[in-house]
Amino acid sequence: MAKEIIVNAHPWETRAALLDNGVLAEFFLERPKDLGVSGNIYKGKVIRVMPGMEAAFVDIGLEKAAFLYATDFSDEIDEMENLVEKDGPDYFYGLEQAYSVPAPGGVEMMKRGQEVLVQVAREPLGSKGARITSHISLPGKYLVLLTMMDRVGVSRRIEDEVERKRLKKLVEEIKPAGVGFIVRTAGQGMTEEEIREDLEFLMKLQRSILAKKERSGTPALIHRELDLGLRMVRDLLTQDVDRLVVDSDAEYRRLLEFAESFLPHVAGKLRRYEREEPLFEHYGLEMEIKRALGKKVWLKSGGSIVIEGTEALTAVDVNTGKFVGKRDLEDTILRTNLEAVREIAYQLRLRNIGGLVIIDFIDMERAENRDKVYKALEEALKPDSKKTNILKISELGIVEMTRKRSRESLTQALADPCPYCDGHGYLKSKRTVCYEIFRDLIKGAGGKREKATVQVNPDVASLLFDEERVWLDDLEERFGLRVAIRAVPHFHIEEYEIGWG
Repeated sequence: MAKEIIVNAHPWETRAALLDNGVLAEFFLERPKDLGVSGNIYKGKVIRVMPGMEAAFVDIGLEKAAFLYATDFSDEIDEMENLVEKDGPDYFYGLEQAYSVPAPGGVEMMKRGQEVLVQVAREPLGSKGARITSHISLPGKYLVLLTMMDRVGVSRRIEDEVERKRLKKLVEEIKPAGVGFIVRTAGQGMTEEEIREDLEFLMKLQRSILAKKERSGTPALIHRELDLGLRMVRDLLTQDVDRLVVDSDAEYRRLLEFAESFLPHVAGKLRRYEREEPLFEHYGLEMEIKRALGKKVWLKSGGSIVIEGTEALTAVDVNTGKFVGKRDLEDTILRTNLEAVREIAYQLRLRNIGGLVIIDFIDMERAENRDKVYKALEEALKPDSKKTNILKISELGIVEMTRKRSRESLTQALADPCPYCDGHGYLKSKRTVCYEIFRDLIKGAGGKREKATVQVNPDVASLLFDEERVWLDDLEERFGLRVAIRAVPHFHIEEYEIGWG
């Protein structure tokens, strides 16, 4: 079994999972009320310039002002860090100049009150606003349009040197002057006609964006990135993915229409899930997601790792636990650390943990053992599409590393800071509990039941009566079900009971 994409779609929430040989590798979540802004294009206004930081704050209409570095604004920059992330681990081919070279003029080019067209390169995280760039990039089926470059690059995932040169030459011959392109991995083997169609589509999209910019006030959203379902088809449904399974008729038709229009070679990989058993339960994903919200992860040997996040960093602690080994203590420690390496790499990807990560391995006396653990960690992180940097393991068994942030972590997406412990832990958010109730109602309604009574915490009840009422009404209409909501004061925020009539 190779890779599969599983999409659980409801009007209030879309969840997607990437399975690698049947194992949950990555989890994605999108809710209409919490749509991300990464990739969106805005017309904004500079509200504050900070010469000492070579940066400015820009009002783009979000809750917090966005952050624009001078190097992301100047026309002279040769390479944009965020463009690498557009195609996962794909990189420029033939564009090797360092991103960190400062651009002349920099902050002096930005003035307070100046209107700018910018794209969100990184989502707002915690107390930080979005990071933006004026170097607009527009991803298509096979190409990424670079509005501020006049160069052509090819994804490094296309390993055949002859094919790389063919694609580079082809795009150079047909592209207009003044813009650049990256050939995405999906472009491998495509004909001139297919590449040209994608190029013309992107140029038309660029013209429509510029036209809307001229008509719009400030701040304004000019162009929205594709939603989660469409991004799964565009970005993840590659040659090494066997199929995409979706459990909603409407979403299946929408994704199929998009694929047939823009990516006909992958349209045959879309499948409609027909079983009565909920899709994520059928694949055993609900339990995996719940496990990924816990701090402690048990290892097969009896050892464990503990993952705790703060605003500044994520700490990972490795413990031997019940594992005592069969030889000496050093051998036991080495085997536990090596087993922990594989689980840590998996958890970082699954939980989408970004920023600074500190890993506290069990102390090893021998330098060669520390080297083995370090090399094992490097190898385990190679399949990760997010960029990582690792420092050598210290004599105390400490590894400092960074992982590229691109979106909220799993904990941030599914949980709120816990009010019962003054913010030191996490609980599921009220909205997450509401949607779990909806899924249980759908599951139970399959038995032709007509009435259900839901007992919940008063705060969850208020949300069900207010903002989420529209989805509850929709469920009642679709399944011929009458649902009564009863608030129970002593119920924990995550606790609920469903009684069937």
